[in-house]
Amino acid sequence: MLWIILLVVVLGVLAYRFRVPLLARLLGQDEARVRRQLGRRKD
Repeated sequence: MLWIILLVVVLGVLAYRFRVPLLARLLGQDEARVRRQLGRRKD
């Protein structure tokens, strides 16, 4: 049971670290465009 929780946490951290290329691939958009969109939300 503990290893499932650890796996979820590790996957969450990796997804956060690589969110720009992951989102770019999922949305089919350029990485620079995704990076600009993410930066704009930090107002």
